[in-house]
Amino acid sequence: MAQLWGGRFTKETDKLVYQFNASITFDKRFYRQDIEGSKAHADMLGKQGIITEEEASELAWALDGILADIESGALAVTEEYEDIHSFVEATLTKRIGDAGKKLHTGRSRNDQVALDMRLYTREQVQETDALLKKLLETILSGMEEHTQTVMPGFTHLQKAQPITLAHHLGAYFEMFKRDRQRLSDIYERMNYCPLGSGALAGTTFPLDRDYTAELLGFYGPTLNSMDGVSDRDYLIEFLSALATVMMHLSRFSEEIIIWNSNEYQFVEIDDAYSTGSSIMPQKKNPDIAELVRGKTGRVYGALLSLLTTMKGIPLAYNKDMQEDKELAFDAMDTARGCIALFEGMLATIKFNKDTMEKSASRGFTNATDAADYLVGRGVPFRDAHGIIGQVVLSCIEKGIAIDDLPLSELKRFSDAFEEDVYEAISMETCVNKRLTTGAPGKEAMERVIAEEKRYLESAGTIGINV
Repeated sequence: MAQLWGGRFTKETDKLVYQFNASITFDKRFYRQDIEGSKAHADMLGKQGIITEEEASELAWALDGILADIESGALAVTEEYEDIHSFVEATLTKRIGDAGKKLHTGRSRNDQVALDMRLYTREQVQETDALLKKLLETILSGMEEHTQTVMPGFTHLQKAQPITLAHHLGAYFEMFKRDRQRLSDIYERMNYCPLGSGALAGTTFPLDRDYTAELLGFYGPTLNSMDGVSDRDYLIEFLSALATVMMHLSRFSEEIIIWNSNEYQFVEIDDAYSTGSSIMPQKKNPDIAELVRGKTGRVYGALLSLLTTMKGIPLAYNKDMQEDKELAFDAMDTARGCIALFEGMLATIKFNKDTMEKSASRGFTNATDAADYLVGRGVPFRDAHGIIGQVVLSCIEKGIAIDDLPLSELKRFSDAFEEDVYEAISMETCVNKRLTTGAPGKEAMERVIAEEKRYLESAGTIGINV
């Protein structure tokens, strides 16, 4: 059992205690961040004269070698070490001797792991943002294609008013755009370097924390050493943002599942994103959408777990904080995988335009427009509402749409109806006369699409060009 802290103790740690305490099984994914932070720390130690520049160069060379060997498979991260920090330092010392033991000067595992987690999370924020941007590009492509694809809009899962598929997709565009904005906000708040905080009270060595922060791409150092090692609010924020992303994906998945059902038949999911039944040969199941919906709970669980872990911890570092990793890693992996798979499913999905439009017509989604038509003819709205309710009831009894009623029938309900009512309540008219910003009309949608294009062109990768 390789440990960095044995000097104070007179006997070996119990094996079960050691295994319970160790984190190497999951924090080994930090190897690159740990080495990157160690190189910056060594560079700063050399610059400050705390170690010689030759020693700093030797450390950097050896750390590069360890990184290359891990990534090539020549060096395995083994579980005889307590954590990734122990593994890197022990390997370094084996390779270059006493110079390796100097690397930890002015540093604690508390600020070291705080740095590793922050570097790793920062990278995850960037990768998630890139996936969301690709998803937005796919959604925007669908919006451009379907500005005239009429479908029913729903409230309470009841057909309400006619909209277009572009308008429906556009709602999700706004949601995922806000998700990207949340990630950008998180990046801005978290991009400060905790290295140099020590265990909790800094160090007596003359560290240049600004220089270390600059080397690692941070805006600057954290301004309180206790806070630097003992909070994970940036990670809680990220998990919260991922939970919101997953909620949006789950809602969209639920709609695709409904639309894919035999009763709706609005969509056909590509074979590459569907599976069949082991017993029922006719089945084509929306498994990816269902799994995205199901995996949302895993991300919620990680957020709640970390909030619960952190809620009772006094300052500064406590071992409870080791629990910030496993579920967070799972949530990050889950969210990235779900975004990527959902984007692929959406990019290949086929929308059944005729079925969508017929559904809008048969669902009396133009009833509000019929009432508005009567209001335009001088009928008070409350009376118009009642008249159209009676018209709809009659149509339900006959199994037809409002448009199918002859004018003579309509006039039985109100003399205000004239021949132009059919044009006024056609699906195309109902949609396209809605031209206010945010409405489904073709002209309104084209203005929004142009604005969303400008957004995607101007909003680059987080941390590079936001």
